[in-house]
Amino acid sequence: MAYCVILQQTKNHIMASKQFHRHLEAKSPSLYWILIAYLVIGFFYPAIGIIALICMIAPVAFAVRKGRWWCGNACPRGNFYDRLISRYSPHKPIPAFVRRKGFRIFMVLFIFTVFGVQMYHAWGNWHAVGRVFWTIILVTTIVGIILGFVFAPRTWCSFCPMGTLSSWVTPRKGKLPEGFPRIHVAANCQMKCKSCARVCPMQLTPYDSRGLEDGYLHPDCIKCGKCTIGCPTKIMRLS
Repeated sequence: MAYCVILQQTKNHIMASKQFHRHLEAKSPSLYWILIAYLVIGFFYPAIGIIALICMIAPVAFAVRKGRWWCGNACPRGNFYDRLISRYSPHKPIPAFVRRKGFRIFMVLFIFTVFGVQMYHAWGNWHAVGRVFWTIILVTTIVGIILGFVFAPRTWCSFCPMGTLSSWVTPRKGKLPEGFPRIHVAANCQMKCKSCARVCPMQLTPYDSRGLEDGYLHPDCIKCGKCTIGCPTKIMRLS
């Protein structure tokens, strides 16, 4: 009896220590060069930093009809984390507290307060204004890289202020916009392998929506489609 208990405890320990999340090599446009070019050119020509407005407005604008589609398909920094950082990340669980509403509200207020104060002092000087944008992108990218090497590639994306705002305006129920992309999981999914959750950059659980007509409507789903690629039985689709 004692032997069985010890054997079970050992098995549980091995399962608990086994890495669950993993990197998935998926074909996607190499957008990360845009981020690298922006940071390099912006260092010498600060005014170009204003271009960052695109990546501040677009995610929220797209989210109204497509959810966080921009984050998973058009964001140069997100692409950088997926294509490069993911290869060397330990893929540990993203800390639960960074997903909490209170923390995400704090980050939105903190980033926009810092941004607002700096813009107040820089206003009227295009080079100074551009430098404000460039500095925020640089600092938050570095933070994201550090978190990617400590936890998971998309840790920053779990509480990114623009991502948070996008999740707030993302349709979650009721009549969805025409063409709203979402993951559909067949009803015959047994939820045993959890392969979709293992390769999800945001560490979500798409299998929870098996058989649901509306599909997976988690507001932080970035519509990247990696779960459909990682599904061994191909009973998931992004449409």
